[in-house]
Amino acid sequence: MKKIVLTGGGTAGHVTPNIALLPSLEKAGYEVAYMGSYDGIEKKLISDFDIPYKGISTGKFRRYLDIKNLTDPFRVVKGFSEARGFLKEFLPDVVFSKGGFVSVPVVRAAASLKIPCIIHESDMTPGLANRLCIPVAEKVCCNFPETLKMLPPQKAVLTGSPIRAELAQGNKLAGLDLCGFTANKPVIMVIGGSLGAASVNKVVREALPKMLMDFQVVHLCGKDKIDNLLLNTAGYKQFEYIKSELKDLFAMADLVISRAGANSICELLALKKPNILIPLPSASSRGDQLLNARSFEAQGFSIVINEDDLTASLLVDKVHELFFTRQTYRDAMSRSGQMDSITTIMKLIEAAAS
Repeated sequence: MKKIVLTGGGTAGHVTPNIALLPSLEKAGYEVAYMGSYDGIEKKLISDFDIPYKGISTGKFRRYLDIKNLTDPFRVVKGFSEARGFLKEFLPDVVFSKGGFVSVPVVRAAASLKIPCIIHESDMTPGLANRLCIPVAEKVCCNFPETLKMLPPQKAVLTGSPIRAELAQGNKLAGLDLCGFTANKPVIMVIGGSLGAASVNKVVREALPKMLMDFQVVHLCGKDKIDNLLLNTAGYKQFEYIKSELKDLFAMADLVISRAGANSICELLALKKPNILIPLPSASSRGDQLLNARSFEAQGFSIVINEDDLTASLLVDKVHELFFTRQTYRDAMSRSGQMDSITTIMKLIEAAAS
């Protein structure tokens, strides 16, 4: 039996693509182990699966002054030692890394043991953690055509992001029943995102009176962000968070309004959902969402609204524009080379492990 170690953490976006690979890895006969931080979100997410989990020490690589910059290098060195010890014991044929700071000691330790590493970069521009791993990686997977020119040519592969297969297996009627919606009016799905959701939520709610004339709206608005004054609004359903039923909401959605996190928009691409992206401004992030959104716009997958320009009236206008041209966006997504990411990545894993 071949063995593989998966790593990645810090945010759900560094974990869910690894989870999406699990059925294919199991089918191919791999024994899987996961390496993450002691108590990060990755430990919680992986606990739902029957996979050995090894926690290691990790530190954050900061670009700004912080007292922890003095101590975190020691945590990284400790993490390298812990990762190397586990890898020598487990003896994987290959390591697959989805990024995040926890992945750096794992990938570097694997390289020191001559274990081939494949890493995946979600955003258009490689983050610091992946930039530290690229020199020792065998292949670097990416989501955007523009990223290819930023990577070593012999290593770069345009794969797209692994998407959980169950997201494509939703039931439209189940989604309509969950929301109390009718089948004869189109549905907009709004994904607020956990970071900076308040500004999007506010404008969506300001636009509701006009949007609800022609659409029904299901709104994933984030923890503690439900508006109790709108609970009984016909055609409008709010959820703080949704898990197993997410596939049903996607199945019923005709259009999606979303932030522009790489994994989220790759899900929209895989599901061929016409979408409006409202990326986090550079003041609230390293600017990756702006670049992600512009790439999707250039490829004909999305309409983009900058948050600084966002108003209720503009949002309503763009929703109608998207709805009447939605097939154009579906056609563009159908032609994308980033659709069958799991198959492409599994081929890379098999080649590295052989």
